[in-house]
Amino acid sequence: MTVVDPHRRRQLATVVDVARLAGVSTATVDRVLNRRPGVRPVTTERVLRAAADLGYVLDAALPAGALKPLRLAFLLPAGSNRFLAGLGRLVVESRERLASFNIRARLDHIDSFNPELLAQHLRTVGREVEGIAFMAIEHPMVREAVDWLAERGVPTVTLISDIANTRRVAYVGLDNRAAGRTAGQLIARFIGSRPAKVAMIAGSLSYRAHEEREMGFLYLFRERYPAIEVVGLREGHDEEARNYRQTKMLLARHPDLAGIYNIGGGPEGIARALKEAGRQNDVVFVGHGLTPETRSLLIDGVMDAVINQNPQAALMDCVSIFANIRAGRHPPEGTARPNIEIVLRENLP
Repeated sequence: MTVVDPHRRRQLATVVDVARLAGVSTATVDRVLNRRPGVRPVTTERVLRAAADLGYVLDAALPAGALKPLRLAFLLPAGSNRFLAGLGRLVVESRERLASFNIRARLDHIDSFNPELLAQHLRTVGREVEGIAFMAIEHPMVREAVDWLAERGVPTVTLISDIANTRRVAYVGLDNRAAGRTAGQLIARFIGSRPAKVAMIAGSLSYRAHEEREMGFLYLFRERYPAIEVVGLREGHDEEARNYRQTKMLLARHPDLAGIYNIGGGPEGIARALKEAGRQNDVVFVGHGLTPETRSLLIDGVMDAVINQNPQAALMDCVSIFANIRAGRHPPEGTARPNIEIVLRENLP
């Protein structure tokens, strides 16, 4: 039996080895490792795990100096948003696998909706890493921090929510205006052609993603469903308790309310208020982010639809963008804008 020196394993691993371990073709391995679209997320995960186990280097042709560890930071809001919490866990769980690709990933949580703290943290972390992916807040202080980092050669990628007029290198997230229109279309089709009232609950409009979802939602009804009135927007800061109170006030003020679009997190609070009022079966409820909580609400029939973005794909797109920059490639090469996934009880993955 031949014993392989573990220090030489990285040089010995080939695409054929990765394909054999992952149980796929070499063509599939080539697509995954070169970040080309067209491979299912579950297959991508299997190939990457096999490559990590074998110590396969993604950019083996890079000069030696480029193979120094690539230090990345992911900055996400602290709080009760379950989708963001799941994305954060995914970053942590992927550290070992990313380390096999010479990438060191760290996760920092920032107080939600605090632009000053986010801007300060961007500047601080920027002195310690070669790239930062973060959920942006639309604020002059944050814009200045992003441009300050760009001047110092630290690229930034906005994740989930973008920021305008900055030198960030890429955005990884949904077309949020299209997501808002999608939510409006779903609610309108569930309600039918009758006149009705619908409402929105956002996390915070300081997030461009939430503002764009609101705009898409509003314009969809103005353009296509004028008989349905949007009665207002409330902010719940992704908090279950606050969303509960906001929903109770909406139901009290509008007893004929027919639909709610939850733009951010905290869907459990909305569901609780609907159940207490006995309205869970006649108020259409659409929200964002497939999590164990929204999955349960779909199964119970309290939520009608969830608009989702694949968190694994988002993480790997961020990593690919920074790897492209390190290799001198165009930052978004091999990545694609994520699809808007519509999840119903009947098609739960």
